Amino acid sequence: MPTRVPGRWQLRDAELSPSRIYWSNSGEPSAAARFNVKRDAGSIMTPSSHSASAALKPPAPEGITPPLPVLRVPLLNRERELFGYEILFHRESGDEPMLLQSVLGMITDGALTRLVRSNRAFLNLPAELLPEDADVLLHQPRLGVVLQPHVAEDAALMKRLQSMAQRGCQFMLDVGVQDLEQGRPFETLLHMVQLVRLDAARLAPELLTQRAAYLHARGLHVVAGKVNDHSTYERCLTLPIEAVQGRHLLVPQPVAVPVLTANRLSMLRLMSVLHESNPGPVELGNIIRDDAVLSYKLLSCVNSAYFALPRQLKSVQQAAIFFGVTRMRNWVDTMAMCSMDDRPPELLRAALIRAHMCEDLAKGMPQEQVEMAFTVGLFSLLDTLMCAPLDFLLPQLRLAPEICDSLTGRNGPFTPILQQVLAWEANELASAQVPPQRIQRLAASYLNATQWADQVYASTSGKSTQ
Repeated sequence: MPTRVPGRWQLRDAELSPSRIYWSNSGEPSAAARFNVKRDAGSIMTPSSHSASAALKPPAPEGITPPLPVLRVPLLNRERELFGYEILFHRESGDEPMLLQSVLGMITDGALTRLVRSNRAFLNLPAELLPEDADVLLHQPRLGVVLQPHVAEDAALMKRLQSMAQRGCQFMLDVGVQDLEQGRPFETLLHMVQLVRLDAARLAPELLTQRAAYLHARGLHVVAGKVNDHSTYERCLTLPIEAVQGRHLLVPQPVAVPVLTANRLSMLRLMSVLHESNPGPVELGNIIRDDAVLSYKLLSCVNSAYFALPRQLKSVQQAAIFFGVTRMRNWVDTMAMCSMDDRPPELLRAALIRAHMCEDLAKGMPQEQVEMAFTVGLFSLLDTLMCAPLDFLLPQLRLAPEICDSLTGRNGPFTPILQQVLAWEANELASAQVPPQRIQRLAASYLNATQWADQVYASTSGKSTQ
């Protein structure tokens, strides 16, 4: 049985009980080919009638607090590798005591460490909520806190922060566009922090340059925040900046004429064949067999301990029979995109998270549409990953009309789901816009999606989960 801890379903004794497999003419398992699965809610491609990335989700035990709505936002270094995460918490007015209790629970039970894969992380929550006894933070050397400039005016809070700083707690001061000369209390705060974040979107270029140079000269690490376009990103690279943060990572770079490398052309052709010809297990095996690297990665992944299969799968054809052609096609799309070594890992993880969330939120639709929702989420960043516009890429892929309409904003059946996932990703949802129950549903889906994406990326890219 799965056991529940705050913020996460854990797996105890994964079981997979296979039955005989019978195939219909469509190449999908018949009704007789169903498997009983007991796995983590974030597991992937379970051989059942369920989705490619989600298994049966147990009901929350009575009295258990639902997952805390959180969002991890990456900060990237100059090489576009992960510098750390900022952790944003969804909160409503009046729920501060519950928020603090939930945050401390996530820290003590390890859920927050799993969310950030033991990387550096900064909690964005009111400093006033920091407990008097901050040992729970001090025992987590990779966890820090985002501070706002106004804390400098609270003498009691400053004393507590000073004690935390002396004991090694990391602070990032979110200055934004505020002046760096605000008197002695603010100067004391500057001496206390290690990182300072500037608002690259609202500061004039010359002022951003001046302040970044000033802070760097003082020995502080500068973070450029709200870097939402590529021109701002390129400008930030000329400054003494430690890390950048913003939507630029997810925005396609403007190109006059799209030019695809040989590897990307090959990947596009493979995806086109998979989506156009609707192959059966044998045909799918023949298509993938010609790509030795992809075949090896696919079999290595599906035979990994993460799946806990009852027997080893020795060919792509066997895997297609075992998992189903549609799920395998989604899986091949996923692995092909994760093989793009020249793209930032956090961009690839973002595509995987979108895919899992779209698929999860599409539950209740016919199974064929649930599988399509996965493709919509995965391909929603295809233009950014391929450095080419969607109107150039989609005609070559020959996707189902429902997928194309949803990706291009033409009110496809998955457009509302994708828009909600994007709003969650941008931290733009509030209870005033959607019911609290929906917030909790999205929170659970997001936590499962991050766990799934991290595991899948590590399995398919051959890189660690860091």
